[in-house]
Amino acid sequence: MKLSPGKFGIMILAVMFVATAVSVSAEEYPNIPKEIKIKRGFTKEALNCIECHATKMSGTVEGWKTSRMSHAGVSCYDCHVVEKSSPMASQCEGTKGTGIYISPMVSSKTCSRCHPQEVEQFLKSGHAEIASGAVTSPKRAGLSKLQFYYEGGGYMTKKQFTWKLGTPAEATDIERAPRASGCQPCHGSTVELDENNKPKHETWPGGVGTRYPDGSIGTCTVCHERHTFSKADARKPEACGACHLGPDHPNIEIYHESKHGQLYITQGDKWNFDSPPDAWEPGDYTAPTCATCHMSGIGDLATTHNVQERLKWDLMHKKSVVRSGDRGEGVKGEQNMRRVCANCHGTSHTKAQRDMLDNAVGLYNKYWAGAVKMKQELADKKLLGPDPWQDGYQELMYYLWHHVGRRARQGAAMNAPDYAHWHGFFQLFQCYQDMENIYKMRLESGQIEKYSPVISSAPY
Repeated sequence: MKLSPGKFGIMILAVMFVATAVSVSAEEYPNIPKEIKIKRGFTKEALNCIECHATKMSGTVEGWKTSRMSHAGVSCYDCHVVEKSSPMASQCEGTKGTGIYISPMVSSKTCSRCHPQEVEQFLKSGHAEIASGAVTSPKRAGLSKLQFYYEGGGYMTKKQFTWKLGTPAEATDIERAPRASGCQPCHGSTVELDENNKPKHETWPGGVGTRYPDGSIGTCTVCHERHTFSKADARKPEACGACHLGPDHPNIEIYHESKHGQLYITQGDKWNFDSPPDAWEPGDYTAPTCATCHMSGIGDLATTHNVQERLKWDLMHKKSVVRSGDRGEGVKGEQNMRRVCANCHGTSHTKAQRDMLDNAVGLYNKYWAGAVKMKQELADKKLLGPDPWQDGYQELMYYLWHHVGRRARQGAAMNAPDYAHWHGFFQLFQCYQDMENIYKMRLESGQIEKYSPVISSAPY
């Protein structure tokens, strides 16, 4: 299209006007904070929060503005305000001198006001109390000793700790570092408060199973990140991969190796992740993500926030058993998972996959039974060291289940042959043979070797 001289001149003037306006604005008002003025739809108290935080924490407010929470009229005030009597009640700079009390901490209890079914399901899952219990419960004193006495350096001075729910009172800030940096971001913590009811000792923010001072458990924003709360983001495998990764449970790596993961990597940018709950179906995607199989509505299965409802086996612990009790209902879980598979696969395909998993679990359990038998014989003959972290046989036994055994089982469960084989059963038999050699050497010599022969970095 050709422009007449008149139109061309008008365009030049318009560009010059805009450039001048931007230039003047930038020169006269450097680093001006973003100002948000909303006059409708929110209470006066809510508007005060929004406008104040827009100048102090603009990124947070920008995230909230794009969320469905803001579109539904849910504000900072609605989630963060608490009763004055709450053990978490405090006042920020903008509420001092008023009757308004807030807490920076928002637990699943708050979310349950609008999402009661989701929270009820979540609290029955391994993502809630069970998750934090793994690293905070006195029943798991062995892990607490690992975190504080060994990883935290307490062993250097032979320091004594008292194991209780949460963090030992004797632990220094430095000795807390392994838990604060490596355990609680995924598992959760027991939040400790200072005299102003603010979190202290790096016990907050924490992971999915965080235990709050008001007695509530669980952090929904681990998956539905603050402050956008996007279900589309929670449906992507990266949401799960933030915790389910690494040498002991490389689920995101396993997923990426699988055919499902390959399709996600090559095609996922074209999939629709934003369909309503229970309406996100094949067609929106051509292969499942973690959420599809374990949580999302598909076929005749409704959406669930109990990640155990579709699981048969416990693939995390020392011996794999069919789930029961607070770990789920494994028989029903197997039926549910087959119903998931049926949306994309025929029965012969599904049967082959599930039978393969059962056989892989059976093989792992065979190794574990042998290891337990040898350990018991060594114990009976007083040939086990008193400290499992300095005893070669017990160190290898830990790696047998916690590292290579998990990789073998989970690689088989989710179709990742390299993790099932080279990172799994190949290293499993090597680990077992080394344990056999230590076992035989001790029986023959009647002694425990003075120093552990196990490499400190663990088999990977």
